[in-house]
Amino acid sequence: MGFLSGLLNNASETSKEQVFEEVRDFLIPNESVEAGFKLIRDLLVFTDKRLIVVDKQGVTGKKIEYQSIPYKNISRFSVETMGTLDIDAELKIWISGSENPALSRKFSKDKGVRDVHRLLSVATLS
Repeated sequence: MGFLSGLLNNASETSKEQVFEEVRDFLIPNESVEAGFKLIRDLLVFTDKRLIVVDKQGVTGKKIEYQSIPYKNISRFSVETMGTLDIDAELKIWISGSENPALSRKFSKDKGVRDVHRLLSVATLS
């Protein structure tokens, strides 16, 4: 089911250790990984300081874009939970000065998107 969820653009939580290995070269001193959510090859990494979006491109996935979004630049975010007939939940994030969401991702479970909402709430409202 994990592969099928990935094909349907649904994210699933992955271990902090795996996430750390993926982004270790991009972390600053004393920055720690809080959580990670994986799409087939892509990754959303929540650290204690920012959100890192890892976008693997091309057929081989060797070309990788690392987008860093400091929590202080997130102006708002929304979470849409699964409904009776919905098969996914959705997260949208806006950056200051942006009219459209800078990031939109689907989750296969309400729990994952609720965890992300909690992480973003703590990071942006504290």
